[in-house]
Amino acid sequence: MEGYQTIKHTFEPVWNAHSEILILGTFPSVKSREGNFYYGHPQNRFWRMLAGIYKESVPESIEAKKGLVLRHRLAVWDVVSQCDIIGSSDSSIRNVVASDIAGLLAQSKIHMVLANGAKAYELYQKHQRAKTGMEAKKMPSTSPANAVWTLERLEQVWGMELLFTAS
Repeated sequence: MEGYQTIKHTFEPVWNAHSEILILGTFPSVKSREGNFYYGHPQNRFWRMLAGIYKESVPESIEAKKGLVLRHRLAVWDVVSQCDIIGSSDSSIRNVVASDIAGLLAQSKIHMVLANGAKAYELYQKHQRAKTGMEAKKMPSTSPANAVWTLERLEQVWGMELLFTAS
């Protein structure tokens, strides 16, 4: 248990009645927890990628980030509501308490789930798939740890899903 902390997710999913595509991360990084919002590490390419796909400026504030998500009928949340974790290491996640994704899906128009990276996909399959009845698509992670993927490649692959599957 050395280095492990039990941490509870402290911010709500971003979605509204128009959301159609749910983008799922694993669990907030240390930087995201400090900033109290999704993809808060300055090297994470999530916000730059979305801005590039939708030809908008990169949002800086939480309100601007929420606006970008909601304008494009997206939703953002994490698979894990609480877990034991070392720092920001997704590979260290254990003792998972799952988020109520099935509850969100039941009250929304969401018809597609995109997992931001292999670990988000793995955790969705293990803790959520049977509850939601909805398949998730594994997408390349926007994390700086996924250095093999350039921002341009992320925009191409994510853009194919976000632009061509929206209704």
